Amino acid sequence: MSDAREEGVMLQTLDPWRWRWLLLAVAVFALDQGTKWIVVTEMVYGERIQVLSFFAWVRWHNAGAAFSFLADAGGWQRWFFVAVGLGFSAYIVRELSRLTLQERWMGLVYGLILGGALGNLYGRLVNGYVVDFILVHYERHIFPAFNVADSALFCGVVLWLYLMIQESRRINARELS
Repeated sequence: MSDAREEGVMLQTLDPWRWRWLLLAVAVFALDQGTKWIVVTEMVYGERIQVLSFFAWVRWHNAGAAFSFLADAGGWQRWFFVAVGLGFSAYIVRELSRLTLQERWMGLVYGLILGGALGNLYGRLVNGYVVDFILVHYERHIFPAFNVADSALFCGVVLWLYLMIQESRRINARELS
């Protein structure tokens, strides 16, 4: 079989292990919910425990999205973010179902993003807000608090960008040769 034909077959062959990434999503979700449970049971709302000069544990509630976007919007944002979370989660599961062997590393992206999305979605559905508890700061310059789900989402997006750049470089190298 020629290299071009082998590559074409690989492009079309579904990854038989593509559903393993759902286990990653479940692990991210469980870690997120477990850490939030510890924070909610051990800390009072608004409490801050300074761990290092630049790091603290906090218990804050975020009714908005990233960086508290729309947190004070009056309540409609809860259902908007629930709908967005459900829609995006369905999209990720659909993409996982179509994952080919050549795209197998996108499964890692999808697992991280799905686990993070479901972690924050659950809090939004049950409580109307997301519990944030990791605070990084320098003196009075405070980065918005976040949680395990946010971290997984961030890592998934960074990896997604990296894979897109790598794919673009491969395409450009093929076109030049």
